[in-house]
Amino acid sequence: MTLEILTADTLAPLRHGFFTRRGGASSGIFEGLNCGPGSSDQSESVKINRARVADAMELSADALISVHQTHSAKVISLSEPLPLDQPKPEADAIVTATPGLGLAILTADCQPVLFSDPQAHVIGAAHAGWRGALGGILENTLTAMEALGAARHRIRAVIGPCISQHAYEVSEEFLDDFLVDEPDNARFFANGRDRKYHFDLVGFGLARMRAAGVGDAQWIGHCTYSEPARFYSYRRSIHEGHADYGRLISVIRL
Repeated sequence: MTLEILTADTLAPLRHGFFTRRGGASSGIFEGLNCGPGSSDQSESVKINRARVADAMELSADALISVHQTHSAKVISLSEPLPLDQPKPEADAIVTATPGLGLAILTADCQPVLFSDPQAHVIGAAHAGWRGALGGILENTLTAMEALGAARHRIRAVIGPCISQHAYEVSEEFLDDFLVDEPDNARFFANGRDRKYHFDLVGFGLARMRAAGVGDAQWIGHCTYSEPARFYSYRRSIHEGHADYGRLISVIRL
């Protein structure tokens, strides 16, 4: 099956893509393009999948760069590929101004966010779940891009497929964490059943980036939870009783 790659006009003409699960070598609960080496999928299948992504992005295997994501607010700046035979650095966003590098983020409900300042030739990629977004990963990515010569008002940011509000049920304690940080965060929550709430992760991410002065921020659309044929979803895997789940990959390159 051919790879399915979603793109955004906002990031053109830079080569980029939010890859769906279609077109991969994995099977079973990972069926499709699982690119997560941290999953319990067969390592050879993940390697094949990542090679297909690298080929699609016209990158060598070592130039398709991802990190060990930990839901932090840490950003790393790179000017050369990471050695394939060494542990990946812990971070949740990557920035570069070096041509030929592809920045990759893995997600399965969290926000994959791709950034570009086309004039300064600086790009970034961030993994922004609720914890990272609340902790400042999006703002930190903008700051790291500025250190490479980007201008915040020129930066374009696109959120890829992620969990939507109607599928993201959370507890009162979850809501409290956001209200303690900023009472106005209540606007990102809708009432649910049985003292539960529904959190608008996309709206929160867009609001944080716009408040930080990004030039343009948008969501490409698509709910990972609601489209099982196209996307992996951590939350859906829990509801279906699966022992693990695949990881989607999103890439941008200079």
